[in-house]
Amino acid sequence: MRILVTRPEPDASRQADKLVARGHQAVLAPLLVIEPVADVPLPLEGAQALLVTSRNALNALATHHQIAEALALPLFTVGDATAHAAQGLGFADVTAGPGTGEALAKLVSQELRPEWGPLVHLAGETLAFDLRAALASHGFVVRQPVLYRAVAASKLPAEVLSLLKAGKLDGAILMSPRTARIFADLFARQDAVTQARSVVCYCLSKAVAEAVKPLGCALRVATRPREQDVLALLDSEAASL
Repeated sequence: MRILVTRPEPDASRQADKLVARGHQAVLAPLLVIEPVADVPLPLEGAQALLVTSRNALNALATHHQIAEALALPLFTVGDATAHAAQGLGFADVTAGPGTGEALAKLVSQELRPEWGPLVHLAGETLAFDLRAALASHGFVVRQPVLYRAVAASKLPAEVLSLLKAGKLDGAILMSPRTARIFADLFARQDAVTQARSVVCYCLSKAVAEAVKPLGCALRVATRPREQDVLALLDSEAASL
C-alpha cells in the first residue's frame, strides 16, 4: 500500500521507515513544521513533576540550558513512545500514560497530590487537550512554558496531488486532530476533495477521525491511541486486500 505520512519531522521519517519495514510505500508530506521557541525559562522551582504530551517538547528540552535540572524531576508522559524518548534523553523516573491527554490527567491526579507542589507541563503553542484546566479541577497548579510551536503547511506537495489524481494513493496516517483538520482544509483549498475521498484515513483516535470526517474519506480508528496500533490497523487492512 502507498501511504501518506503527515507527521512533522523527525517523526515523519521514523514512521516512514516503519512503513517500509512492513512492506508499504511511504510518501512524506509533513503537515506541520516544528519550530523551537528560544530562551524560554523553565519554571522548575518547587515543582514536584514534569508533564510531557509530545516528543516535540523533549526535542526542544534536549538543547535547553536547564536540562540537567529538568532531568532530576519525575516525568509523566502521554504514552509509551514519549516515555521511551524521555528515557533516551536521560530521565530516570518516567511514568507513561495510556495515550491521551485526558487519560494522562486522570493518571496524574491518582498518583500525585496538589499539596506536593506545582506541576510543569512542557508544552507547545497549540494544544489538543487542555491539560492545565483538567488538572486544575483536581486542585493542581500547572505551570505551562511553551517550548515549541507547530506551523501548519500552506499546501500539499505536488507529488501528493499527482498520486491522488492518478489513483495511486491508498491511505493517510493522521496522528492528531490538528493534523487532521489541516489535511481536510488543504484538500478543500486545492480543489481535491472528490479525489481525496478515495483515500482511507488511518486515525490515532476518535477525536482525530472526527476532525477529518467532513472530508468524506473512509475512516479507520486504532483500538488504542498508539502508533503501533495505527500501523497494526493498516497492516490488517492490507492483508485483506
